[in-house]
Amino acid sequence: MSRSTISTFKLFELFPDAESARLYLEGRLWPNGPICPECKSGERITTRKAGFYRCNACGDFDFTIRTGTVFERSHIPLHKWVYAMYLLVTARKGISSMQLAKEIGVTQKSAWFMLSRLREACGGDDELDKLRGVVEADECFVGGLEANKHARKKQNIGRGPVGKVAVMGIRERGGRTRANVIENRTIQTIQGEIHKNVEVGSQLYTDEHVSYADLDGLFFKHDTVNHGVGEYVNGAAHTNSVESVWAVLKRGLHGVYHHASRKHLQRYVDEFTFRLNEGNVQRHSLERLASFVDRIVGKRLTYARLTA
Repeated sequence: MSRSTISTFKLFELFPDAESARLYLEGRLWPNGPICPECKSGERITTRKAGFYRCNACGDFDFTIRTGTVFERSHIPLHKWVYAMYLLVTARKGISSMQLAKEIGVTQKSAWFMLSRLREACGGDDELDKLRGVVEADECFVGGLEANKHARKKQNIGRGPVGKVAVMGIRERGGRTRANVIENRTIQTIQGEIHKNVEVGSQLYTDEHVSYADLDGLFFKHDTVNHGVGEYVNGAAHTNSVESVWAVLKRGLHGVYHHASRKHLQRYVDEFTFRLNEGNVQRHSLERLASFVDRIVGKRLTYARLTA
């Protein structure tokens, strides 16, 4: 077995029960002792039993490691959550709720809610540094073919991307990826995403779509490839790196999840983007797991909001 991979058997040895998982999560999120999720202070904390703590500064506010995280108000034991995170981080194309339910012994509904919560933790990269250097941008369309849809679901306004959802991806060559569901492919939308996510002065490579027009000059160095005439490489210009993102995304959506509605699609996109950014197989599985744990704070998702 690769030295950068931990087996499922070994993971179970590390986290055999909820208590071991609790100690791991507390050590990762509170390396210097418990921190109150309400006032963000660790000065007046009283340790209680069974993983409970009380913040006297907040007026006897009781909390656990679950409070203020994706685990809040979940009755599923923490070691099952840790295993679910491990599977999400290491499964290249994702894991279905049916499979997760079998793996950890919960209902499919609970497994789906767990995965939705974990996908919520994968998002929220907008505050990170912008992409820089050599950057590629492209869009893909997610959804079934119009010809395969039930008559009442067809829009009957053409072919191609009709009835599908557009996703825009931006990727540093050899680096990070950003991807977001977009409402349309207008110049305002496409170039707005680029200005929001790409550092000024970067080298930008795209296809010849009209929405990328006039990017070369003041803000970016921009070159294109003309896919319309069968050109896919023009010197250093190509979009192969970002198109590899679509290859993984579509294989996962079609082969594992089978369907992702427009309503939930951004969370699925966030999941795949997180794995691309943090899932380098040269990093040990436990490092990737720790990167995920670092993101669970402040990402609570209620069932009411998920299904609204």
